[in-house]
Amino acid sequence: MSNFHSSQLSQRDSLLRRLLTLPIRHLQQAVGSLGDLWRTPFTSVMTVFVLGISLALPATLHLFVKNAQQVSEQWDSASQITLFLKLSVNDKTAQNLVKRLKLYPEVSDVHYISAKQALKEFKILSGFGQSLEYLANNPLPATILVTPTKRASQADAANELLAKLKQEREVEQGKLDLEWLTRLEAMAQLIKNIVSGVALLLCVSVILIVGNTIRLAILSQQDAIAIMKLVGATDSFIQRPFLYSGIWYGIFGGLLSWLAVSLLAQYLTGAISKLADLYQSDFQLQGLAFSEALMLIAFAVLLGLVGSYISVRKHIRVIEPNAD
Repeated sequence: MSNFHSSQLSQRDSLLRRLLTLPIRHLQQAVGSLGDLWRTPFTSVMTVFVLGISLALPATLHLFVKNAQQVSEQWDSASQITLFLKLSVNDKTAQNLVKRLKLYPEVSDVHYISAKQALKEFKILSGFGQSLEYLANNPLPATILVTPTKRASQADAANELLAKLKQEREVEQGKLDLEWLTRLEAMAQLIKNIVSGVALLLCVSVILIVGNTIRLAILSQQDAIAIMKLVGATDSFIQRPFLYSGIWYGIFGGLLSWLAVSLLAQYLTGAISKLADLYQSDFQLQGLAFSEALMLIAFAVLLGLVGSYISVRKHIRVIEPNAD
């Protein structure tokens, strides 16, 4: 019985010892893989630069889309909805309608233009002032200009508000010019799709670059790997340093791309500020936020890990020690 208890205690001690030494082994192999990169500076630096530039391009496009959205926030809205009232509606009824429209939660402002005021403005703008005086009746209807709130000014919400306003019994016709807004949204969506497509292609290229770099590193250490397998090293133990190499490539490549995008943003800030001053705008170019930079580095690390994992899984398995 005592032997059984002693056996259990020894197993627990062995398991505890493994758990304690596992992080130390990972740390040693991570530092060792960093040393391997340091011993091949040209290859490592070239790989990091290729990764950094490849990731900097989609990050720059993301920065462009981010700032374009900031600029278009003041444009990307339906400024006014024009409601043409029925000719039979008098001023008192129209004023009651104005009061009702102001109660709409989607409406920010309502401006009423009477039929007489509309005819007066038309005489001035059209140049047919004298001719229009011979008309027996005013052919122009009263008009209400409705300004939606910011939330209701988007294309879909503005269309819903227009349909709702047209149901008022005094309204003959409603008009909302969404052609320019639709074009703007289509252009923004096109840019987003381009960014996504370019980012996907560059991510695949990053995986291939890291995978090829790790493959060359494995082939250069083929004899050492065969000897390690001969003395009993497992594939997972042998693969670990190469996986950490992919992680290091991702970290350095992500940092380089962050630096490149930040320098580009700083370079363009002065020119954009001068352009904004010409249009009397207080627009300021926004760089990558800290959270976005961390996401960029984390994504680079993920790509580096995936590329190295694919390479080690394919090439280390086939290396076997010679029977001789």
